[in-house]
Amino acid sequence: MTTATGDPAAAEPSTKPPRLGLRRLLGTPGYARLLITRFLAHWGDGVFQAGIGGAVLFNPEREADPLAIAAGFAVILLPYSLVGPFAGALLDRWDRRQVLLVANLLRGALILLVAVAVGTGVAGLPLYASALLVMGVSRFVGAGLSASLPHTMDEKHLVEANAILATGGAAMAAVGGGCAFALRSVFGGDDFGSAWVTACAVFGSVFAALAASGFAKGSLGPDERDEPAKAVTAIAHGLIDSGKVAARTRSVATGFAALIAHRVGFGTSMLLGLLLMRFAFTDVGWLKAGIAGVGEALAAGAVGLVLAAFITAPAVHRFGRKATVCGALFVSAAAQLGLGLIMTLPSILGAVLVVACCSQIIKLCVDSAVQHDVGDEARGRVFALYDALFNLTFVSAITVTALLVAPDGRSPELMAAGACAYLVGLAAYLLVDRRMSRRTA
Repeated sequence: MTTATGDPAAAEPSTKPPRLGLRRLLGTPGYARLLITRFLAHWGDGVFQAGIGGAVLFNPEREADPLAIAAGFAVILLPYSLVGPFAGALLDRWDRRQVLLVANLLRGALILLVAVAVGTGVAGLPLYASALLVMGVSRFVGAGLSASLPHTMDEKHLVEANAILATGGAAMAAVGGGCAFALRSVFGGDDFGSAWVTACAVFGSVFAALAASGFAKGSLGPDERDEPAKAVTAIAHGLIDSGKVAARTRSVATGFAALIAHRVGFGTSMLLGLLLMRFAFTDVGWLKAGIAGVGEALAAGAVGLVLAAFITAPAVHRFGRKATVCGALFVSAAAQLGLGLIMTLPSILGAVLVVACCSQIIKLCVDSAVQHDVGDEARGRVFALYDALFNLTFVSAITVTALLVAPDGRSPELMAAGACAYLVGLAAYLLVDRRMSRRTA
């Protein structure tokens, strides 16, 4: 395994091994089970997030302005982001198979508690705090799944394997969101109906736990442990250790720079899109606004994620990781400027498809960099740091946007600012890459 600061995966594509077909990937021992575990867990995440989102945004019994939406994201994501890097040390200390089993069961129990809170009319901070517990465990599960992948797949084929695992998982989250909107039409959009929709997410957690139980103990790592003997000390060292590893690994440092900038642009455009769907857009032919429009946006995003699964591996093999990431950032900016600024229902859905595809391409490249270039003894911590940065920049962008956006979401200057964030990410990626290449020359 490569742990040097250089990034061989970003070098000439001619050095790449031949790609594996989907059938051979799924036939690899352990990989199919990990895939099923991730798909079930992410489906449950999609149902839960859409259930909570529908309860807050599109519930006639509740009202949500931009700042309330931003506060919801902040309360749900920020606390976990602050402790995530420390918790990552546990992924490099505990049996990851046990983590996946216990965490999924715990998440199922917490989902039921949140459903009760929704059904009884709990709102504001208490609701967000209870949702925080579910999201925190979900992030822990996600980091554990990513850190476990190299134990189920030859490292030469991590790009292809991760493209299916991560993109399929994100697509299943979108499918879960679509299921939640369909269930909403059955149970209703009030607190009682939202509670039942939210409770249905428990099936994803329970079945994911059952799938994870099929792994042998210790089969997902960690193989080696460089942790201090005491768990509290190990957790305290998590943030510092993960930061050091990320900073000295060229492929990871450059990837983080690109991903952070992209999350700024994505957070801005996401809040604008939600507000436009909620307050500004009207139906256009067979395209619907309101909560149905959010479902259409989820579907467009899912299509983008699937496209990313097919595009990423061939692009990396042919052009290298560096060119692939830079191209995705440039296309994101072009789509947000060319489609997002029009601010019509069809153009926003088109922008969602393209930006979701590019976002997933970048994420897949960063995932494979961490999996390939970071040793197993530190991989869990780096993924937890990655997740924390992912959330912090996303929530920060949403919060700033909420302070500046028009009430109905029609703020073209903010849409343009989001596009500029992608270009800043492109410049940051190239700058960090050049500086680190000079350091190792």
